[in-house]
Amino acid sequence: MQPSRSIHLRWWQALNPAIYLVSILPGIGVWLLVQPEGKAQIGLLVATFAVVLAQHAINLLNDVADWKLGADVEKWDSWVRFHDENLGVATRHGWISFVAGGLLGLVTLVWLEKLWILLIALPLVGLGYLYNSGQKPLSYSRAGEWVTALCYGGVFGCLWLVASQELGNTIILGSLSFGSLAVALLLAHQPDQIDTDRRVNKRTFAVRFGAKKTYQAVRILFLIFFITWNVAIVTSQLHLILLIPSLIIACLVFGHSLYKAPNPKHLLYSASLPFSVMLASEMVSFSLKLTA
Repeated sequence: MQPSRSIHLRWWQALNPAIYLVSILPGIGVWLLVQPEGKAQIGLLVATFAVVLAQHAINLLNDVADWKLGADVEKWDSWVRFHDENLGVATRHGWISFVAGGLLGLVTLVWLEKLWILLIALPLVGLGYLYNSGQKPLSYSRAGEWVTALCYGGVFGCLWLVASQELGNTIILGSLSFGSLAVALLLAHQPDQIDTDRRVNKRTFAVRFGAKKTYQAVRILFLIFFITWNVAIVTSQLHLILLIPSLIIACLVFGHSLYKAPNPKHLLYSASLPFSVMLASEMVSFSLKLTA
C-alpha cells in the first residue's frame, strides 16, 4: 500500500542529513591520519564533498528504482514522495547530483595532477550506477552488500590517494574499516523491510538469513570497523594517546548494541564519537600553537 499524497514531506526529512556521515567520516579519517597541507588539504575537502554529492545521487536513484519495482513504497521519507511521486523529476534530481559530484571530483584530480586515481575511481562509479539501474539492480541481488563494501572502502582509498601518495597498511585498514561501517548501516536498515523486499524478490542479506542473523552481522561489522580504525591509528603513529578513549567508546557502543536492535542513525552517531574526540584534540593543539 502506497502512502497518501496528503502527507507533506519537507526537504530536510527526505535529505536525512545524518546518513551523509558515512561519506563525510572517511574524509575526516584521511585528514586525521595524513594531516595534509596546502593543495592536498583543499583537494581532500572538495573531493569529500564530491563523494557526498555522489551519495545523494545514489540515495535518490535508489528511491526511484525501489518505487518502480514496488519496494519501499511505504517509505514515508522517500525522495519520490518529496517530488509528489513524479519519477521523472526525482530521476533528474539524482542525475544532476551525480554529474555534479563527478565533475567536481574530476576537476579536483586535474588540479592536483592526479588523474591516475580515475583508474580506481571510475570502476567504483560504474558499480554505483549499476547498484540502482535496470530491472535487476545490483542492490536487489546477493552482490548488493559486497558492492557497498567495495565502494565505501574505495572511497576511503581514493580520498587517501588525493591527500597522500603513500601506500601501506593504513590505507588497507582504513578501507576495510569504512567498508565494514557502510555494510553495517545497510544491514541495519534491512530487517524492517524484509516482507516488502521478499515480495519484490529483493535478495538482501535480511531476506536470505532473517532479522536475527542480520543484527548479529551488524554488530560484528561495527566491531570490525572500530578495531580496524584503531589499528590504523597505531600504524599511522598519530593520536596514539586517544586510543584508550576510542576503545572505551567502541566497547560501550558494542555493549549497547547487544541489548537493543542496532539503529542506523545510532550507529552513525556512535561511529562519529572517536572522530569528534580526535578533531577536538586537533583544534586544542592548533589553538595552543597559535597562543605559544
